Amino acid sequence: MPISETWLLPDGVADVLPEQAQVIESLRRRALDYLAVRGYELVYTPFIEYIESLSSLSESNQDLDLATFKIIDQISGRLLGVRADMTPQVARIDAHVRPVTGVARYCYVGTILHTKPQGFSASRAPLQLGAELYGHEGIEADVEMIDAMLGIVTLAGNQDGLHLDLAHVGLFRSLVKLAGLSKAQESHLSDLYQRKALPELADYTADLNLGQDFYQLGRYSSDLNALQANLSASVLEDAAFKAALHDLVSTKRQIESRWSNIHVGVDVVELRSYHYHTGLMFAVYAPNRAAPLAQGGRYDGIGEHFGRSRPATGFSCDLYRVADGQFEQLEVVVAPNGQQTDLVQAIDAARQQGLRVIQLLGNDDLNSVPYATHQLVQVSGEWTVEKI
Repeated sequence: MPISETWLLPDGVADVLPEQAQVIESLRRRALDYLAVRGYELVYTPFIEYIESLSSLSESNQDLDLATFKIIDQISGRLLGVRADMTPQVARIDAHVRPVTGVARYCYVGTILHTKPQGFSASRAPLQLGAELYGHEGIEADVEMIDAMLGIVTLAGNQDGLHLDLAHVGLFRSLVKLAGLSKAQESHLSDLYQRKALPELADYTADLNLGQDFYQLGRYSSDLNALQANLSASVLEDAAFKAALHDLVSTKRQIESRWSNIHVGVDVVELRSYHYHTGLMFAVYAPNRAAPLAQGGRYDGIGEHFGRSRPATGFSCDLYRVADGQFEQLEVVVAPNGQQTDLVQAIDAARQQGLRVIQLLGNDDLNSVPYATHQLVQVSGEWTVEKI
């Protein structure tokens, strides 16, 4: 490879320079503190694991399996996976490493790796931050999780025009069961819903059992009142459908009462990761951004792969995406070379105030620190910070 190309990075991988790295690091610290005071305990998970551990989600989420880099362990000869998501690792901790009785709350942050970008202009090495709650199956846990997710997003300075999208896989899943559809029919309907293909949906559902209900589910996916007015009585009276609808309506009402400045909408046929999620799903969007800033949902039974099935709900986000477009102009104070007591004390005092102070080396002058913004100068016997 020519030396001119040795500095190039793979597609979807980027350096983070000081002006943005400082913003992201500050957000990371504040986000972890925000979660800590709410009882979420920080865990660090390994960057690589045996693929069997990481496959707890891959069995139900082929997208995650395809996103996972796989390598051979030079010590054991076994297949390893580079984490593409931390949720299965936290599920392993909850099931075996730290099997807490009752509710457990965890948070985490770290780099994950994807074989391909998981969306337009997405990083292949996101800095993933998330939180998970195990051991409670009621919507109170989901509301708490949505509340925490919105808190993190607004903590990053995303305040105006936020939109929260709510969904519940139980509506579609119960309707499929009630209609007795095959896996192929279920998969085809899911695809039509995801593409919002109403004309195709009308044609396909014409000959299906409860076909009109499947059509109305897509037609009125964002209007719960209209949806209930157009569904058949047999569907509205189904216990599983009623429970899912109740949870969706109740969650929407509670979040609206807590976050009056955020628009809360629903899309009952938003079926991303349909085979992975088991209940409520949620995602928060910023204006003019196609990809969500953060997303999550319920995934009960996630620990079954490890021998301990538990109710679970959580969210995650990429801090690079949450802080995208935010930069901080670093202020750097340059101090002259020297070891005299008053100068050393002045430098220490400035650093204790949180200022970045660089002391010149040897015969260097201000030109050796091209990003300097201030300098430490002696005026009337006193050391003072002055803007350059």
